[in-house]
Amino acid sequence: MIVVDSCGWLSYFTDDANAAFFAQVIEDPKQVLVPGVVVYEVCRRLHHLYGAESEARGYAYMSLAQFAPCDRDIFRQAARAAAEHKLAMADAIIWQTAQTHGAALYTQDGDLQGLPGVVYRPKPSS
Repeated sequence: MIVVDSCGWLSYFTDDANAAFFAQVIEDPKQVLVPGVVVYEVCRRLHHLYGAESEARGYAYMSLAQFAPCDRDIFRQAARAAAEHKLAMADAIIWQTAQTHGAALYTQDGDLQGLPGVVYRPKPSS
């Protein structure tokens, strides 16, 4: 199983320099788990940058993958991971969701680089 974090989905949807890196996993939605916080972050950003139609298309595409619900145990473990690894809330929830499901986490977020199960590609320079 694979989890792609919010920046990975946005990279894919905006076809930036790392889009192909994320496409290799996103385009096999049967293997992808999408945490609720990723749905929130991606939809919020797409709506803000490109409007409701773009947000709806992004949501429809993410809906082809499996939804990974977060229960209280994931939130508790994410809180511990945030403290231990100095992660922001969303990063901790996304990483902990991947860990709980035995999934690799694909990201270009430097804060997650080096954590167990993370497949990292640096964000392209602007």
